[in-house]
Amino acid sequence: MGMWASMDAMWELPAEKRIFGAVLLFSWTVYLWETFLAQRQRRIYKTTTHVPLELEQIMDSETFEKSRLYQLDKSTFSFWSGLYSEVEGTFILLFGGIPYLWSLSGRFCGYVGFGPEYEIIHSLMFLLLATLFSALTGLPWSLYNTFVIEEKHGFNHQVLVTIYADYIAPLFDKFTPLPEGKLKQEIEVMAKNIDFPLTKVYVVEGSKRSSHSNAYFYGFFKNKRIVLFDTLLEEYSVPNKDVQEGSGMGPRSDGEGDSEEIKPTVKNKKQGCKNEEVLAVLGHELGHWKLGHTVKNIIISQMNSFLCFSLFAVLIRRKELFAAFGFYDSQPTLIGLLIIFQFIFSPYNEVLSFCLTVLSRRFEFQADAFAKKLGKAKDLYSALIKLNKDNLGFPVSDWLFSMWHYSHPPLLERLQALKNPKQD
Repeated sequence: MGMWASMDAMWELPAEKRIFGAVLLFSWTVYLWETFLAQRQRRIYKTTTHVPLELEQIMDSETFEKSRLYQLDKSTFSFWSGLYSEVEGTFILLFGGIPYLWSLSGRFCGYVGFGPEYEIIHSLMFLLLATLFSALTGLPWSLYNTFVIEEKHGFNHQVLVTIYADYIAPLFDKFTPLPEGKLKQEIEVMAKNIDFPLTKVYVVEGSKRSSHSNAYFYGFFKNKRIVLFDTLLEEYSVPNKDVQEGSGMGPRSDGEGDSEEIKPTVKNKKQGCKNEEVLAVLGHELGHWKLGHTVKNIIISQMNSFLCFSLFAVLIRRKELFAAFGFYDSQPTLIGLLIIFQFIFSPYNEVLSFCLTVLSRRFEFQADAFAKKLGKAKDLYSALIKLNKDNLGFPVSDWLFSMWHYSHPPLLERLQALKNPKQD
């Protein structure tokens, strides 16, 4: 009776109080669920102290232990940072942090001569103060976080990828055409065999900032380009300028000194994949293109955007949503975006995120199967292990944690699928 009486009392509250209470309740429910999952995974880190049987011949105990301890440290930091963010976010909502920040930005605008009618200037000032607050406190509650789900799962628009690769990435990394040789020839042959319209192959010097290894393709229609991280290539290293100058060697002109293999220029390089493994990784990536995953992602992204903004157009007129967060006399559009996308859409975002995770994992298995059909199963098998090792990934995962979080299947599941003769 007591529980039902409490429920009846809650429904008798004003609509704005019910909305605010539901937002806080859902936020803490998600936090507790995430903490439960993280503790399950942390238990795996603590109890799995030996290399799995499937990896004993390839992964040494030292690398495995280094990865295990690294993930343990990360999980400890994530727990405390997550608790801090949740508590601070709750206090901000309870004590009217958002309306206070909006009022403060309005005062600043007034000082420089912009009245209430200049809502755009007011909104820009609010964003500036919110970003400053986020940087000082470490609390990621800005509008940015309402639009990250698609990016997390790779559901981004091809136009954005192309713009980034052509105009933004070169500002931070050096892109060099892959030298002529056996690897480039085999890449071109594989692309031709599956009708991939390849125009250029680049190597990006990602090793200057990270040891992370990767490969991707981008471009519109018949103008596709492939990018390989230099950390992916075992037989490739960025030429050492000082060595070249000391030995009297100048930069090589196009076509001069081409060889069949890419020769290493730095000794004791311990990471990266052999040429055959690089081709297997590319076979996986090109499988995403051949199987239409990119187009499907764009369609899902467009449908999701249309649905969200259609609902936003309806909800932005609801005064009780603004009142729930302390805006009784005004309904600023920017605040409406923040309230609706970050708080009201939270349940939808959680369900969507899980569905996209399941779909993304299915796409990854399909791309692995495509590489297997190209005869690359053995090389992809060893490449996945090397990439996991280079990126300090831990190969053992709790099934519930990985099901909820991992957009890519755990390493052992992918290896098992590659060994399965019935994999589709």
